[in-house]
Amino acid sequence: MKAFISTTSFLKPQNAAAKALAESFFDEVTYNELGVPLKGDEILSRLEGCDAYIAGVDYITADVIEKMPQSVKVISRYGVGVDRVDLAAAKARGITVTNTPGANSTSVCELAFALMLAAARNIPQLHEAVSRGEWPRSEGMELAGKTLGIVGMGAIGKRLAVRAKAFEMDVMAYDPYFDEAFAAEHGIKRMELDDLLRAANVISLHVPLNDSTRHMIDAARIAEMQDGAIVINTARGGLIDEAAAAEAIRSGKLGGLGLDAFEQEPLVDSPLKDLPHVIFTPHTGAHTGEAVAKMGMMSVENAIAVLKGEPCRFILK
Repeated sequence: MKAFISTTSFLKPQNAAAKALAESFFDEVTYNELGVPLKGDEILSRLEGCDAYIAGVDYITADVIEKMPQSVKVISRYGVGVDRVDLAAAKARGITVTNTPGANSTSVCELAFALMLAAARNIPQLHEAVSRGEWPRSEGMELAGKTLGIVGMGAIGKRLAVRAKAFEMDVMAYDPYFDEAFAAEHGIKRMELDDLLRAANVISLHVPLNDSTRHMIDAARIAEMQDGAIVINTARGGLIDEAAAAEAIRSGKLGGLGLDAFEQEPLVDSPLKDLPHVIFTPHTGAHTGEAVAKMGMMSVENAIAVLKGEPCRFILK
């Protein structure tokens, strides 16, 4: 059997055990020598004779899936998001798709909280000012006593909620599949989306990107938010209308943005660039040693389980 592993993180030392497992099961394993997410023929040219495709954040469109070699039986996503995988096309081809839910939940939630703190206290801007020899006075915002609105209370959102409660924040959440038991245990108020966006001082997004969530934070919804609200996105680019958010930063309607995901990645151009109170990180939420190791092992184990016909809990329907 043969596998192609495209994720750019797989050759890190933290993934040594996962790499060893893959190379012990498959007769041949090839890797992504380009070091970037792949598209179109870049994917197809590397799948010849492959039974398994362990994929990073490649663009696995319907056209790509339709042209995949018949040998490909499983696409095992290294990570949880599958917005770049056409699941319907994979199902039509009889290709099983898996992912690694929960493997990076702690790392993403901790980055979200770091961005909340950094935006509330203008930390990056103050660092740059002091580095230039300046000594500014900046009036930040305490998180204690403020209201955090979590959009999407899955594994990441739940971890964020627990940390926010420890910071003495009031927490409300929106999720179509709301976990009432968890909310009752931790004192989290259930809210409809628009009500949450109007009430929260800090909003953190933890939902997938699809037709219903694209630009869910647009000019109309920003206009309804609290003056000076902070928005955090460690989920997917495209959830926020960046042009509308840029205008809201310039006008002072939004007090800050902490973004780990963008409409265009890598970030070459954006209306948000060079604006104050905007913090960028390079889609790095899952990039901790602990998360890298978990995602690597789970993605290989998922592929092997599918190929051996064994039960796999993480098959996407």
